[in-house]
Parts: sequence; structure tokens; C-alpha cells
Amino acid sequence: MACNCGGGRARRRAEVHRLILPNGTVRDYATRQEALAARNRMGGNGRIVVVNR
Repeated sequence: MACNCGGGRARRRAEVHRLILPNGTVRDYATRQEALAARNRMGGNGRIVVVNR
């Protein structure tokens, strides 16, 4: 049988897609698609990184 020592539930990782614009502005989005759409609205500039919370 599998051991459930510790009794805690497995934590889910929450990922946030962070758009970093060239002027230093940082915006968080729930999905990569939202971050890509926002980057395209800003002229295609910026970097998207995944942040775990």
C-alpha cells in the first residue's frame, strides 16, 4: 500500500505568465495566450517569462 505519511495534500503549482516591457513595466497574465495578445498590442515588444507562485 502507498504511504500517505505527513497527511498533507499535494500542492498545485500556480503559473503566471509575466510580460516585461522594454520600459520596465511588468504585467501578469493567467495564460500565455493573454500575454502574447498583450505583447502584440504593444507592438510586439517585450519578453514573456513563466513565474511560479
